Amino acid sequence: MEANTRSTGRLPAAFLTPGSSSFMDFLGEHQPEILPGNRQLPPVQGVIEAPHGTTIVAVTFPGGVVLAGDRRATMGNMIAQRDIEKVFPADEYSAVGIAGTAGLAVEMVKLFQLELEHFEKVEGAQLSLEGKANRLSTMIRSNLGMAMQGLAVVPLFAGYDVDRGRGRIFSYDVTGGRSEERNYATTGSGSVFARGAMKKLFRDDLTEEQATTLVVQALYDAADDDSATGGPDVARRIYPIITVITEDGFRRLGEDEAAELAASVLQARLEQPDGPRAALL
Repeated sequence: MEANTRSTGRLPAAFLTPGSSSFMDFLGEHQPEILPGNRQLPPVQGVIEAPHGTTIVAVTFPGGVVLAGDRRATMGNMIAQRDIEKVFPADEYSAVGIAGTAGLAVEMVKLFQLELEHFEKVEGAQLSLEGKANRLSTMIRSNLGMAMQGLAVVPLFAGYDVDRGRGRIFSYDVTGGRSEERNYATTGSGSVFARGAMKKLFRDDLTEEQATTLVVQALYDAADDDSATGGPDVARRIYPIITVITEDGFRRLGEDEAAELAASVLQARLEQPDGPRAALL
């Protein structure tokens, strides 16, 4: 394919032939060997040691959704990286947070971004949020062989549904099974602790600022009880990645905004180490 391009100066015929609006289908037809699910791993004994991303959280609020993640990647009992990025824009109105094998997860996100861009170019319109969630489900299912060898990827997908005018959250299992979550969702090693915090603090009338504060509170609680989740690191200026998706599109909070949120949570924890309590009726 490359040789033909050099000799003629034109794109190969595969790129000029009408076909599916799915980029994965295109690769499966013309170069199936480069799809992640088609790679063959050498025989190994025991669990493969690779950096893993940990806790991702999401919460809806009137007008949108917040998706956030801590910055720690672990490999066994070691901290593999302190400032890994785990939350990425999928397109203008959606984002993906990754938990699981970091390298494969980042690769899957990049392929997902191409999938959505390819569809938009071919069809001249964006996929619905439901359609995007289904496409991601197919990608996760194609990774099942590697997941069975310990290289699982379990993302959290969130976005603003322009047709329904609200934020929505989708969670997955390693087989690609998809579930729509109500109000909030978590995934990763610290998800149990983060979910407890969100369950305690969630309200239907959260403002955007309150929703972003809530996810920082949840990640703090996860880091407090889960060694694989990293809390705000003031000394190194490493703070959670916090993204907001509304009718205006995807926005990632700047470092100063994230630092200010983290500082307010840390200050409050000096007086209440276990965090704010839900009001009793």
